[in-house]
Amino acid sequence: MKVKELMKAVGDSAVKTFAVTKLKVKEHSPEILVITGIVGVVAAAVMACKATTKAGDILAETQENLDTIHKVQEDEALAEKYTPEDCRKDLAIVYIRTGFKFAKLYAPSVILGAVSITSILASNHILRKRNVTLAAAYAAVNKGFKEYRARVVERFGQEVDKELRYNIQAKKFTETVTDENGNEKTVEKTVDISYPDTESQYARFFDEACRNWTKDPEANLMFLRCQQATANDKLRARGYLFLNEVYEMLDIPMTEAGQIVGWVYRPDDPNHAGDNYVDFGIYNVNRMKNRDFVNGYERSILLDFNVDGKIVDVAEILAKENHRALWRARK
Repeated sequence: MKVKELMKAVGDSAVKTFAVTKLKVKEHSPEILVITGIVGVVAAAVMACKATTKAGDILAETQENLDTIHKVQEDEALAEKYTPEDCRKDLAIVYIRTGFKFAKLYAPSVILGAVSITSILASNHILRKRNVTLAAAYAAVNKGFKEYRARVVERFGQEVDKELRYNIQAKKFTETVTDENGNEKTVEKTVDISYPDTESQYARFFDEACRNWTKDPEANLMFLRCQQATANDKLRARGYLFLNEVYEMLDIPMTEAGQIVGWVYRPDDPNHAGDNYVDFGIYNVNRMKNRDFVNGYERSILLDFNVDGKIVDVAEILAKENHRALWRARK
């Protein structure tokens, strides 16, 4: 009995191990295929080089056979027995045999190279399918989030939506002020504060890592305002703008999400949920660090961009429309 139980436990463990291994292989299949493809391409190149060292023997043998055929053809004593038709047939046979020898010599490296390239292309195909799935999932989440915000705005208003989205909380400060008679008194003030741990996933620092950052806070503020104006000009002129394009303008490393999300300019569409403008979040008065940056006390700033969400599909449509309009204008 114990032996049967032990065998059953071993079998169950093997099945689970196989299932987990299969899942891991499937998860990392793009990386496995790419690595396999690269190794295969290198191996195919080495095999081709090795085969080339043997190509000289085939060429020498072919040249020897060709010389023999031409020598016999030129021999007048054999002119009646060895006709020009016989010569052409022998030459064709030599060329065909040489072609087969070269095909046999290089076939392994060619086949291996083809399989390796197919492996790399298969990896790219898997990644493309996964990206499409991720984009669809993001679109569903983004749509649900926008609908949720719309319900919050409808029931509680824009201010409550803003407070919930940016985690804005009222904070009391004690301050000493002087009245008209010169008497000092202590008063309490309430200021809305947005806490930094609630920034969006698209927020990025503009600091010394960026090429156009300087030690002059006023120059940094002027540069960011100019770039924001340029981004809005591009948005209005083209109808769409990707977040990665803004990152590139600011010398901030681009991201995978940045090539999917961005802004769409549709001021005449009442159903458009976007702002129809690009905002870097410079003048967000609810952030103390932003206040210090604008007032010249800070050189760097955390920028949080008001992206509309996923715009890939809309951008493709608008790009085609712009292309057709340009084509008509040229005509």
